[in-house]
Amino acid sequence: MIKNIFKNIGPGTLIAAAFIGPGTVTLCTLAGVNFGFNLLWAMVLSILATIILQEMAARLGIISQKGLSEVIREEIKIPFLKQLVTILILAAIVVGNASYEAGNISGGILGLETIFGEFRYNFNGSSINFMSIVIGIIAFILLYIGNYKFLEKALIALVLIMSLSFVITAMITRPNLLEVMKGMFIPKFPEKSLLTVIGLIGTTVVPYNLFLHASLVKERWKYKDDVSMARKDTIISIILGGLVSLAIIISAAAIPSKDILNAADLAKGLAPLFGDFSKYFLALGLFAAGITSAITAPLAAAYVAKGCLGWKGNMKSKSFRMVWIIILFLGVLFSSVGIKPIEIIKFAQVANGMLLPIIAGVLLWIMNKKNVLGIFVNTKTQNFLGFIILAISIFLGAKGILKVFNFI
Repeated sequence: MIKNIFKNIGPGTLIAAAFIGPGTVTLCTLAGVNFGFNLLWAMVLSILATIILQEMAARLGIISQKGLSEVIREEIKIPFLKQLVTILILAAIVVGNASYEAGNISGGILGLETIFGEFRYNFNGSSINFMSIVIGIIAFILLYIGNYKFLEKALIALVLIMSLSFVITAMITRPNLLEVMKGMFIPKFPEKSLLTVIGLIGTTVVPYNLFLHASLVKERWKYKDDVSMARKDTIISIILGGLVSLAIIISAAAIPSKDILNAADLAKGLAPLFGDFSKYFLALGLFAAGITSAITAPLAAAYVAKGCLGWKGNMKSKSFRMVWIIILFLGVLFSSVGIKPIEIIKFAQVANGMLLPIIAGVLLWIMNKKNVLGIFVNTKTQNFLGFIILAISIFLGAKGILKVFNFI
């Protein structure tokens, strides 16, 4: 039975791999350290919202056999609006993923450095981190092979390693299960927790994953009868990813110290309390989180560029490869020399803050179009849940933009 479950797991696992990146790991760590189990409910809410939106994206991809950006380009008939949405999508996803890629690679480096220490080369006052080049080479090889099934298997293996690493770490800390259950199902807003709640939801419900999912499912499934299989894949994979986030919060809640700024600090903080095993499991999980996001971010950007610009071809086409190679190269460059392109990241955050509510709204609109989906349009329940998520995404987007400009 377990063998059959894993046999049918596919694109959904890549989505879990994408949203469990170093940013999510760091935010979950801070949520656990600062607020204990009190914000677990925010992660449960995020998981449910992600399942609902990603199921829509997967259904759209299978029925239309097109990516989300392709469908948007075809269905928006007003030229000005089409151009505006296309520019926003390209800016948020392609430019955004390029700026975030350095963080993904740096997260993987933190995991390796926790175990092996630093490997830097200094010359003329500059310093190069060789670990980022190693991660870049691994990501390049997996992407360049250009075989979806191979990439899927590699990422499923990494996600399983990540999941086991963080869940075992949480179990080592022996949490109070009653308190954990209360934290998961009884919403609380401790003092100064609002921005962390917004962050937990915003780092899980990710715009580029909607584009990535719709593009990936058509690599795996071709027929309308496959929708139920894709739905199971989405639910299982996102719950698995959510379990990782919950495990990180639970692990971090076991640390009495408040001097924890990221998962590498968490790994070091757990070691004196629960032994070196906890440090190694957490470091392995952080490495897997970094490298999976370092692979999926350039992949998503390439699919978005392909759909928005109407390129033909597959994962091995020159234009497709050109996009992910540029994004991966910039990520390796920025992370190896320690450059933080703050202004680009701020721009990407603003674009993403605007994009999530727009894409959630456009996705809901498309999911009710019979000329695109036929009998697979949204049910009333799916629309109701979708509109709740849309309202949350508008709130998140506004808060995110205000935060970038230091208004909150």
